[in-house]
Amino acid sequence: MDNNLIAEFRCELHAIADWWMANTFDQQHGGFVGEISVAGERHINANKGVILNTRILWFFSELALFTGNDNYKSAALRAYNYVVDHFIDKDKGGVFWELGCDGVCLNDRKQTYAQAFAIYGLSAYARLQPESQAHAHALALFKLIEAHCVDASLGGYLEAFSCDWQPLEDMRLSDRDLNAPKTMNTHLHVLEAYTALYIVQPDRAVAKAIRCCLSIFDERILNKENKHLRMFQTLDWQDVSDSISYGHDIECSWLMWEAVEALGDEALSTYYRPIILAMAETVLSEGVGEHGEVLDAFNFVKGELHPDRVWWVQAEALVGFLNAYALSSEQAYSRAFENVWAFIRQYQIDADKGEWHWLSILDKPAVGDCKVGFWKAPYHNGRAMMEVCKLLVKLEND
Repeated sequence: MDNNLIAEFRCELHAIADWWMANTFDQQHGGFVGEISVAGERHINANKGVILNTRILWFFSELALFTGNDNYKSAALRAYNYVVDHFIDKDKGGVFWELGCDGVCLNDRKQTYAQAFAIYGLSAYARLQPESQAHAHALALFKLIEAHCVDASLGGYLEAFSCDWQPLEDMRLSDRDLNAPKTMNTHLHVLEAYTALYIVQPDRAVAKAIRCCLSIFDERILNKENKHLRMFQTLDWQDVSDSISYGHDIECSWLMWEAVEALGDEALSTYYRPIILAMAETVLSEGVGEHGEVLDAFNFVKGELHPDRVWWVQAEALVGFLNAYALSSEQAYSRAFENVWAFIRQYQIDADKGEWHWLSILDKPAVGDCKVGFWKAPYHNGRAMMEVCKLLVKLEND
């Protein structure tokens, strides 16, 4: 590994952060603007989604912890105040899905995925500002998920509920998803959120939930034959997926390892290490494109590859491949990591206007492409920069 890499990743981390500091504050309505186009146009009347805002809260909280920078701490406070004041349902608990630009609720559904991201962001802020109420808010959301979202008979977490936690006909996270009651994506981000909550303050109930979620991945979600994740499943865990997602496969590999490490159980580590490496190896052998990038997905029903190069997939591949290298010392993962970073520098980062392109410049512009939007936050790329720096320092010291 080149020692200059850490400096490169730190430089890009600050470039991402400073772009968000300079462009996304909503001075008219408070918080952050809901959308900025590829061309840099601020849509100040765009709606505000809970995913964008909780991811912003997570990013600036973690960034302030990572750098000690007071400006980033102020941005974290701005995000925290907006989430607590506008997204948290003071009556029935949980967080709303979507607000108007003025902060008035437009969609009050309770998506389990959204509750998890709120825990994730609040847990990061609780570490940054332990004297705040952030940990109490996060723990309350954890208890709500465990009370309302768990399938008590067949296990796992159900997708979505009404404002007062009643079942919904349409449980989809987005229009791209199948209407399935159990999904890999929600379970992955519940695991991620619970890990963050446990790191703030170890708790027996949270540890138990993390172990349970890891078991669900091991027994239900991970296809042991092909080492891919089952994306959508029925109540009784019948697979109804039509695609493989290489980005989720590699992201899941390192997030599972993060959960295992947080618990500090040697037996658990011994068990999951080969599973995690097998997942990374499968992406490396099947999902890497001609430029070293990780491709989006493969629809096995239609037999079609989705070759688009998506920003978040490249970000997660950086961490996933480097994590696999740290666990195995296999040079193939080191090379894969370096190739993905070379691809990002050349094709994914917008050297002109800042931030990262939704799709690489090798791909055709897509509907929904933006610099800031409901799903486009500094979470994937910003997190990758921090996680890679931490891993590189660890590798140097080992």
